[in-house]
Amino acid sequence: MNRGTNHNSKLHQKILSGKRITPQEAITLFQWDILDLGRAGDARRRAVFPKEEVGFIVDRIINFTNVCEAGCTFCAFHARANLIEPYELTLEEIYKKIDELVNLGGTQVMLQGGLHPDYTLEKYITMIRSVKEQFPEICLHSFSPSEIVYIARKNGMTIFEIVKTLKEAGLDSMPGASDLLVDRIRKQVSPKKTSVEEWRAVMQALYENNMKSSATMTYGMGETNEEKIEHLNVIREVQDETGIIRAFIPWSFSPARTRMDDMLPATGIDYLRIVAIARIFLDNIIFFQAGWLTEGLKLAQLALAMGANDMGGVLMEEVVVKATGIKTETNAGEIIEIIKNAGKIPVQRDSDYKIIKSI
Repeated sequence: MNRGTNHNSKLHQKILSGKRITPQEAITLFQWDILDLGRAGDARRRAVFPKEEVGFIVDRIINFTNVCEAGCTFCAFHARANLIEPYELTLEEIYKKIDELVNLGGTQVMLQGGLHPDYTLEKYITMIRSVKEQFPEICLHSFSPSEIVYIARKNGMTIFEIVKTLKEAGLDSMPGASDLLVDRIRKQVSPKKTSVEEWRAVMQALYENNMKSSATMTYGMGETNEEKIEHLNVIREVQDETGIIRAFIPWSFSPARTRMDDMLPATGIDYLRIVAIARIFLDNIIFFQAGWLTEGLKLAQLALAMGANDMGGVLMEEVVVKATGIKTETNAGEIIEIIKNAGKIPVQRDSDYKIIKSI
């Protein structure tokens, strides 16, 4: 055990015993040796998930438009970034993409858009109903908290009413796209999107409508270590209150081709540190996804030894991250090999993290 862990021997024992750590204790973990931190993260993973199975899902992200009023400085995909021409998919184009997914044994679709100035609530209802009529077996894990808040404002409705309406139309669950849950950072990089309290309100509305979600973390946007823990603490509190967060997914911000391109990108060690610290701190979330899309397949494989226990989706046709210049692609066969080579057991799962088949 290194000097850093000796210095925190009480905290080390607290972690290994499975006790909840405080935000103040979590901040000190940034000073730990990366190997000791990884072992502690994996120990916490085993405490909540003792199996050596690592899941993945065959899914597809369908970005149905890149027209977005938010204009976030960290986004290279929206039309105003001037890297990709504005576009909107027709329902027929969406059907074709889902049909391709179904033919490959896929089970989940993530419909992702933006804050489109012309899209009404009826537009979303039509999209959901039409997709469900054509593909009733597909799980629609779609949209985002920011879209929900935006639609609610435009229609003069409550967040609860919007979530209830979309669920009745056929929406199964919603990604808890969190960016960074620190208002100081959000005001700088995404002032037109949701506040932290609005994000929490959407999660509460999902809970009240008996719907599941997830939580993400986009770090490396100029936040402090204290603010990283502030983000994780919001997620932990929401999970304590609702229990709806099925998975946590951290990824690093890529400044290339954005309006923040003068910022140094986070390193691979930064990513592994976040995975382990988050696993230790978020003691109420079972599944942690290794971010192969943004971090690369090898780093994601390392994350499986530091607290992660899921590889997320195969993600046919991802385009938002690709807009920044990162072009990591994979397929089910490659993910299976990566899991096996990490000494784990690959399993294909569904949206509820239930095993479809072991491989």
